[in-house]
Amino acid sequence: MNSVVELRHLTKVYKSMIALNDVSLSIEQDSIYGLLGRNGAGKTTLMSILTAQNFATSGEVEVFGENPYENARVLKRMCFVRESQKYPEDSKAKHAFANARRFFPHWDQVFAEELIEEFRLPLNTTVKKLSRGQQSAIGVIIGLASRAEITFFDEPYLGFDAVARQTFYDRLIADYAEHPRTVVLSSHLIDEVADLIENVIVIDRGSIIIDDSAEEVRKRAVNIVGDADAIARLVAGREVIHRESLGRVASVTMLGRLSSVDHEYIADANLDLAPVSLQQLIVRTTQEGPVDPSAAATEVRSVQT
Repeated sequence: MNSVVELRHLTKVYKSMIALNDVSLSIEQDSIYGLLGRNGAGKTTLMSILTAQNFATSGEVEVFGENPYENARVLKRMCFVRESQKYPEDSKAKHAFANARRFFPHWDQVFAEELIEEFRLPLNTTVKKLSRGQQSAIGVIIGLASRAEITFFDEPYLGFDAVARQTFYDRLIADYAEHPRTVVLSSHLIDEVADLIENVIVIDRGSIIIDDSAEEVRKRAVNIVGDADAIARLVAGREVIHRESLGRVASVTMLGRLSSVDHEYIADANLDLAPVSLQQLIVRTTQEGPVDPSAAATEVRSVQT
């Protein structure tokens, strides 16, 4: 696959706060990425720099092989949909769509009209009088109908109810299948978007701690429940990211893959295995602090018997 974004040693400092710390990253063409992490982790700053709405303190940024700053060739190929997008005081939804239609070369007006109907969006009401969900719908419709080669969605649907969010997910996947492009989806609703994303990027305190396919990320951890002493022997010397206990029963989430010897031990000790959801993995790793990404991908040593 071809890389459409390349970041090399990107750093962004706000006064005494480091928002991004020596970030190096590649984003491939025609793939859906989940850009995940806690509030203030650096997700919005990263997307703002990539779309030339912010400036790096140091490092290199390339989008389609060029610097995006004041570069119309690059900017018209990207769409950045962000939470709480600002519009002129008297602006209406129809004005936002008219401007988008002029700016984005691949704009699909028929698709936009279908989405307007699905989201039940009034076109002649000023944006400031629309509900939070209706305001979110404007950005989502622009992000989908623009069919930009790279589209960044920065929590644009937070005002949506469950039905509207599902409509967005369904429409995104269906249109992506027919019109592949690169989508970067930043979300706190990790469980909801887990089945949409093909690649996972996790930022914690300005640093990339996970950058891998969603399939590989799901294999990085396992949850084990059962006798506390048996589990203690199993996880000795391994990287545990969460631990709970109640009397003689323990529940442990640990990084790494299990060997055949591990599985034999687990069966003999009558321990229970459970997969770790993408949300659980990200919550646990960001709760406990950054985890060495290389350590998470390595095979775990076998249990000594």
